[in-house]
Amino acid sequence: MSATALALLLTASASRTSAPSGPAAQSAPATQAKDTTPPSYDMKPQALLDLDGMHKKFVDLATAVPAEKYSWRPAEGVRSIGEVFLHVAGANYFIPNMMGTPLPAGIQMKDYDKSLTDKTQIIDALNRSFASAHAAIEAMSNADFNKPLPKLGPDANYGDVIYILVTHAHEHLGQSIAYARVNGIVPPWTAEAEAAAKAKKQAAPEN
Repeated sequence: MSATALALLLTASASRTSAPSGPAAQSAPATQAKDTTPPSYDMKPQALLDLDGMHKKFVDLATAVPAEKYSWRPAEGVRSIGEVFLHVAGANYFIPNMMGTPLPAGIQMKDYDKSLTDKTQIIDALNRSFASAHAAIEAMSNADFNKPLPKLGPDANYGDVIYILVTHAHEHLGQSIAYARVNGIVPPWTAEAEAAAKAKKQAAPEN
């Protein structure tokens, strides 16, 4: 798991337990009514929807990147395109493991992002890892999202882990899109949208 993801999780937990201080605290109301408004959506289906969207975009982008570009990296010591894909795949196992989801046999955290170089194998690793993460969320009840996880912070819970899982995927999708663009590769979903817009414009009657 990336240091950024862990830091986000611990910071989120700490922020919920810390009380305001200084002028802001002095100006705050002495008592504040608890918000009892029901949530507008359940976190479980929303998390699954978001995760599955990330799954499709990662695989579509990984498929669009030529095999010879998988070793491209923006600078020495920085993850290559293929290594970023594997980093995401690894996190899909290691982040749910923080709440007890077992790691599949043969999955090792150390140097996982360097464990494969073949394009087909890396895409397969992405598919399997996202399927594993989906299954981990699917196995949870709605109540599980509020289950305490004190080893990660005094106010941490299982829902925090799922939040980090999804935001981690978003973080590295943005990175992967930038890598692709630098190499002249248009994300497939963008190419499809541009083609549809062009076709619509061509089909429109002239004024």
